[in-house]
Amino acid sequence: MMRKVFYNGIVYTGEQTLSHAFVVEGDKFIFVGENDEALSFDADEKIDLSGAFVCAGFNDSHMHLLNFGQSLMNAPLAKHTGSLSDMIDCLKNAKPGRGGWVIGRGWNQDYFTDTDKMPTRWDLDKASLDHPVCATRACGHALCVNSKTLELLGLSSDIKSPEGGSIGMENGELNGLFFDNAMELIYSKMPAPKKEDVKDMLLLAAKELNSYGITSCQSDDYCVFKGLSWETVNEAYEELIKEGRLTVRVYEQANFSDLDELRDFIQKGNVTGKGDHNFKIGPLKMLGDGALGARTALLSRPYADDNTTNGLGVFTQEEFDALIGLANKNGMQAAVHAIGDKCLDMVLSSYEKALGEHPREDHRHGIVHCQITRPDQLEKMIKMKLNIYAQSIFLDYDIHIVNERVGKELAGTSYSWKTLMDGGLNVSNGSDCPVELPNVLGGIYCAVTRRDLKGCEPYLEDQAFTVKEAIDSFTQNSAVSSFEENIKGRIKEGFLADFTVLDKDLFSIDPSEISDVKVIGTYLGGKKVY
Repeated sequence: MMRKVFYNGIVYTGEQTLSHAFVVEGDKFIFVGENDEALSFDADEKIDLSGAFVCAGFNDSHMHLLNFGQSLMNAPLAKHTGSLSDMIDCLKNAKPGRGGWVIGRGWNQDYFTDTDKMPTRWDLDKASLDHPVCATRACGHALCVNSKTLELLGLSSDIKSPEGGSIGMENGELNGLFFDNAMELIYSKMPAPKKEDVKDMLLLAAKELNSYGITSCQSDDYCVFKGLSWETVNEAYEELIKEGRLTVRVYEQANFSDLDELRDFIQKGNVTGKGDHNFKIGPLKMLGDGALGARTALLSRPYADDNTTNGLGVFTQEEFDALIGLANKNGMQAAVHAIGDKCLDMVLSSYEKALGEHPREDHRHGIVHCQITRPDQLEKMIKMKLNIYAQSIFLDYDIHIVNERVGKELAGTSYSWKTLMDGGLNVSNGSDCPVELPNVLGGIYCAVTRRDLKGCEPYLEDQAFTVKEAIDSFTQNSAVSSFEENIKGRIKEGFLADFTVLDKDLFSIDPSEISDVKVIGTYLGGKKVY
């Protein structure tokens, strides 16, 4: 096996005392310590780190790898959301894809400078009258289509909003906006990609993750394309691994909303932990409610800036109970998206019921996002020993809307991940990419400063992480959330040699500089992938 010595670095092993060198044999660390000892090893290659900072490879604990790959192939609306007119121009210049559809994702009406409203079908008609156009909001909980799409799909004003969804209307006409479960009326009609297309998307997304220093991700991929089976997604991963082309390790957050489909998945042997270090089945993933920016996160009270709504719940309590209960009974972990506090109430109730019926000491069930929270919920989560999948990068945008959306009382106890960490919970970190870019260093910066990326006044400064806690949230804590803390997440003898090389020591610079630090090398199993 190939043996490599890396020396003359600033190496964060997971302990506060820094090392300076390590040795990799095959795909694992076999020594971590000081330069002299490392250099005494016989090696095929000796690499001078030249004083660079090294830590375990970053692990994004909740994102959507396949969806990110799709977004990289479509109209890049996140780069053109400064105005509605810029967004329209981006769609107008986009090349139609499968089935002649023009697709894009990443708009956010709060960033528009020429209007303060969401786009409508009539806006998207300016992009094309000949092709179906679909533009998904950055959060993934709202989309807009043009008139051609409505015509092509035969959708008219007499359509009813489905449970857990909403359809936009203006003057008795469909305005082209669809929210949460109603989005399936559009997505279900889009042509599904072939397996080779899926592989291309995964490869493109994985390479992009490597550029951010990411070596592992926990990804929700089964619900991206209607008409694409989970079996095909798994086959795409397995083929890429066999071909030696997949450059991130994936813990699949298996998204199911139908009880029979989940039961079939489990009966075919798919439970948490099945697989290997490259691709492994993770938790049941459920999407409990919408998003704060679209006012579809389910709150226990009306929105402070729109008292006509308190958001949308995707599942009933009975549906939560059945799906979570089935997963828990069969030894599966569960991870549920809950942004609003009313949705969180429902999820906590289902966890209590499931664990009451089938107790498990080390279930590691979790809450994805865990944003709008009340003090009583924080206490309950600590007592239940839940895993928290935080996205500190969300603070970059949400800082500017949380008070007006939910009111100062709720905002004063929200995004309280430090309280949960201090209460003994494992708090991992991620990006929810493509909702946000997988910008780990930006996420570390937001976690430590509690500011946006431009340096605004801090939000709930007492919830700030230390630099160590922030790095750990993207490394060893993420490994804990996938039951892999004994094989990755630290630079340690016997662990997988996944590591990231940065141009500055995160412990010695001013926290305000963290988001400007550059990734200069990413290694998976000792092999450079970026």
